[in-house]
Amino acid sequence: MENVAIFDSPGKGRGLKATKEFWAGDVIFSEPSISAVVFDSLSERICHSCFRRQDKLQRCGQCKFGHYCDRTCQRAGWAEHKQECGAIKAYGKVPNENIRLVARIIWRLDKEGSVMSDMQLTTLEELEDHIDDMQEDELKELKVDIHNFLDFWPRSSKQHTIDNISHIFGVINCNGFTVSDQRGLQAVGVGLFANLCLVNHDCWPNCTVILNHGKIELRSLGKIEEGEELTVSYVDFLNLSEERRRLLKTQYFFDCTCEHCKNHIKDDLKLGGLEVDGVKVCPTEEQVKEATDYCFQMLEKMDNARLNGNYHEVVKICKDCIEKTEPVLADTHIYQLRMWSTLSEVQAYLQFFNEAAEYARKMVQGYMKLYHPNNAVLGMAAMRAGVTHWQAGEIEVGHGMICKAYAILMVTHGPTHPITKDLEAMRMQTEMELRMFKQNEYVYHSMREAALKNKPMAMMHEPNSMEEGIKNLFHRRK
Repeated sequence: MENVAIFDSPGKGRGLKATKEFWAGDVIFSEPSISAVVFDSLSERICHSCFRRQDKLQRCGQCKFGHYCDRTCQRAGWAEHKQECGAIKAYGKVPNENIRLVARIIWRLDKEGSVMSDMQLTTLEELEDHIDDMQEDELKELKVDIHNFLDFWPRSSKQHTIDNISHIFGVINCNGFTVSDQRGLQAVGVGLFANLCLVNHDCWPNCTVILNHGKIELRSLGKIEEGEELTVSYVDFLNLSEERRRLLKTQYFFDCTCEHCKNHIKDDLKLGGLEVDGVKVCPTEEQVKEATDYCFQMLEKMDNARLNGNYHEVVKICKDCIEKTEPVLADTHIYQLRMWSTLSEVQAYLQFFNEAAEYARKMVQGYMKLYHPNNAVLGMAAMRAGVTHWQAGEIEVGHGMICKAYAILMVTHGPTHPITKDLEAMRMQTEMELRMFKQNEYVYHSMREAALKNKPMAMMHEPNSMEEGIKNLFHRRK
């Protein structure tokens, strides 16, 4: 870990600083998990070893809980699953994901000790658990988990004190990191990464963290000077500063004092009224407030319809809302952005690609005014918009969006990440089609129709936001 050093960060406690200069896209460090587990809800659909999503998985013949791609994955995961397997059989049922993760961590600590590799900068004992800061309902859940853990923990394994067990629960509660599937599009589990726990928060960070081939990578978003603190964002910047501070206080137990929170930077854009060429037009503050309140109410109705799978109702709610609020609200208004985002996803799912492309383009244009230019959420949104424009036959805009997404994800994900490789293939395909379009439109449209039948660029089967997996990298128990 020659690239970083631990230091006392003013007002934050321990943190990590760069020991050399970095540029956009540089990998500052990579790190395997101490342990990771699949979410309870996906335990039969995700491989418990490589975390890939597969249609058919082989089940562990002993505990009937572990699921694997094949014998290779099962053998690779046996070292971690062996004691878990016996404990599940003896217990008679499968404990929740938090208990399973704590058990795996403690078994590994018992076997290897507190320092598990030469790259590890801190021990779990040195990490904060924030149990003293927990609310009453969180403490009740913690006590239930500890009680169930003690019932699950085998008598043949080394016994530990309640304090030690509760400390590990506390550490994963505020330091757990979401594990994604092989393409990085869906959160499928949670793991603990010791060195990552030392990276402090900033709402406008200089780093991002991504899971790539089983390891997390801390990547630079721009130039970082030697001695500069390394930061990542624990929450989505699209939230207002007040909401970000509330989330950080309740979930991570600290008061954010970053410049963007102290000075409410971009909050005016996120709840602003309509502007044309940078000049505010007709809407009064009262009209903007009325439109904001109405949009908020419609978002609740839209979310309910979406959860029930009533996608035509989602379209109706979104269109009615947009018709009333678009002449009043700014193109950076966060509620309007959510409406555009959802409508573009659902319309693409229903194969109304022209309308989907229009709203996807508006969403990306709004995001560009709010997010850091190398933010992964912006990159994923641009990718989705690019594919949607391609599906709508708007090849020039589609290719431009895909190129933009590729440039961003080369920084945030790197060239070896599966989603970047997918984007590279899309970029080459749209570039070829754009040349063909400029040479002969008739031939292009004929070949495009054939290509659409094969759907080589279909992104998702359900209208679930790809960006959500990026926004929620730091796992918190619901």
